Amino acid sequence: MPGPLLAVDAPLLMFRGYYALPSSIRGSGGRPVNALLGTANQVLQAVERLAPRATVLCWGAEAAPYRVEHFAGYRADREPAPDDLSEQWDRAPALFEAFGWRSLDAGEFEADDLLGSLASIETAAGGTTVLFTGDRDMFQCVNDTVTVLFPAKGGPELIDAAGVRERYGIEPAQVPDLIALRGDPSDGIPGAKGIGAKGAADLLRRFGSLEGVLEAAASPTSEMTPRTRGTLTADPDLLRAFHDMATLRAIAVERPPDAPLDRAAAAEAAREAGMNRLAERLAGE
Repeated sequence: MPGPLLAVDAPLLMFRGYYALPSSIRGSGGRPVNALLGTANQVLQAVERLAPRATVLCWGAEAAPYRVEHFAGYRADREPAPDDLSEQWDRAPALFEAFGWRSLDAGEFEADDLLGSLASIETAAGGTTVLFTGDRDMFQCVNDTVTVLFPAKGGPELIDAAGVRERYGIEPAQVPDLIALRGDPSDGIPGAKGIGAKGAADLLRRFGSLEGVLEAAASPTSEMTPRTRGTLTADPDLLRAFHDMATLRAIAVERPPDAPLDRAAAAEAAREAGMNRLAERLAGE
């Protein structure tokens, strides 16, 4: 039986690699390689663990225009990438192509949208997908054929539908509803004032969806507290906008062909980039 498709949130791993490894790590010509090295090590660990049929690195816009149009504060507080990281960002697709890892760009959409689209296509073709990402938005994709490989202190964790229920007390498909209600500080989405993660999950268990919650809040016979009703009825269209922002967009993309890790070519590319220990690891030296 073939392994899963491994779809990687490349921007997230590049950021993690850049800030986790010292900037003093330099490659050929004294060029920075800490983000590239960190990303390579993280993806290699996943490849060795999962034996995927193919590995795809997903890239995209920092903030999709349609999300910013909904809410100007979306990701507004994020700092631009440092020059040393941007330089490695530009080199990443060509370097990792040598590993046999394909890079795809979502254009004006975000890497998240591409990850979700790949998972849908893989499921339709009868395959399974592992999404390597630290973005909790992606839990909305989890089902019988899709899991999330989520970074954690003790090593990445595989999160299935039962894991989503355990973490949030809701079904994976309700994740956009949860984000609309509780907000998402990492993306600058405030959610409904005064309703946190627990309160949002409780409402969704009772009323099923954001629309169900809003309908209940608008009812004069609602059992909600006056404060909760007031929060939910203050600007329901804004909460609907948050829901739309949290819902992934489908991108037209072809199913990636099988492509195993090419250790020999990867070792050569790593050596040329000045990452000699990585090259030794790849070559089994």
